[in-house]
Amino acid sequence: MMSRSLVLALFGALSIGTPSAPLHAPLHAPLHAQGAATVAVGKVRPGIEVLLTDSMHLIRGKRVGLLTNHSGRDRKGTSTIDLLFKAPGVKLTALFGPEHGLRGVAKAGEKVASATDSATGVPIYSLFGDVAVPTPAMLKDVDVLLYDIQDVGARVYTFEWTLADMAAATGKTVIVLDRPNPIRADRVEGNILDPKLSSLVGRHPVALRYGLTVGELMRYIVGSGFIKADIKVVPMQGYRRSMWFDETGIPRVNPSPNLRTPESELLYPGTVFFEGTSVTEGRGTEDPFTLIGASWMSDAGAIAAELNAMKIPGVRFDSTSRTIEAGYKFAGLTIPMLKVRVTERNAVKPVEMGVRMLRAIYARHPKDFTWRASSIDRLAGTDQLRAAVEQGTVDALLTSWNAEAASFRTKIAPYVIYR
Repeated sequence: MMSRSLVLALFGALSIGTPSAPLHAPLHAPLHAQGAATVAVGKVRPGIEVLLTDSMHLIRGKRVGLLTNHSGRDRKGTSTIDLLFKAPGVKLTALFGPEHGLRGVAKAGEKVASATDSATGVPIYSLFGDVAVPTPAMLKDVDVLLYDIQDVGARVYTFEWTLADMAAATGKTVIVLDRPNPIRADRVEGNILDPKLSSLVGRHPVALRYGLTVGELMRYIVGSGFIKADIKVVPMQGYRRSMWFDETGIPRVNPSPNLRTPESELLYPGTVFFEGTSVTEGRGTEDPFTLIGASWMSDAGAIAAELNAMKIPGVRFDSTSRTIEAGYKFAGLTIPMLKVRVTERNAVKPVEMGVRMLRAIYARHPKDFTWRASSIDRLAGTDQLRAAVEQGTVDALLTSWNAEAASFRTKIAPYVIYR
């Protein structure tokens, strides 16, 4: 890891030119009031703390707009909104909310309305409702934009692309307050997005598990010419690329409603594929993205045994059943499911795992298993996954994807901040 003094000397703020809280918890409530297991201060200082102690010159005397949600907090659990609202010499004039809203409780894909923050009186503008980027009217009292949201390290997540779209569209300086990649920032897996499939679950050509922090990701996107934007990064202090989130000492908050455990975050880059199929990815159960099933999957035990025989690294499969909540695939039904258990997190290759799960289920149920074609292609970043699963050529597909991941690892090397 670079020393703090070296980071600040080299980059200033790294300018680029050309135990979870309950979902119903109030946005401003400190973590200890929300029932978090611990509020002990950890060794990694997130970007918001570095900003307030070492980089206030970036925002002092300015009117600030902040894109954030419930995950934007310091290590003591105080929200970034409150920290900036009370910061001397700073005027917080606008809040912007991504998918799931400022409090992180709206369902996936659910439109979120704009509002006013009751605690500060600052207007909240939703970027997942009627507009996707701030309008000139929303920015009329904003000099600089800040971003503070916990990411999950997967391309198929809308937060980082809302950030990129905002930076490209507004012409304002955007300061990223960096946070850890919870599934390690030194692991790259999967294919690079086909630009023809650009969407809010994958806007620019990056690998599926991209092995960067959000600050590094934005440096890569701007430095590679995918967008033209003025982005600065306030780096963390004490962070190493090989860290899992629980090694940072930062209290964990669910980044979105259905990623409730570290295991679900790790498996997500692979099990998310099931969103684009007639198989449920586990929404409507207690642990989405670790539970995969369908009403017609009565042979779940045999599928689990087949997958275990493949010796897929770091995971084990069991058969089980769950009753699915209203509002999701198979709502109200008790269905057979596969439970994916992480046995060695350092060995897990979630993308490969997800592809092999797709093939194993499809091969046994080619008539019951169906694709949501536009959805799966956008999630996979390619139209080749469907063909490989149907034709039984997933080995060749994974070989090709591994080569793309290796290429991406080389491309991002000039833009990394941490060691």
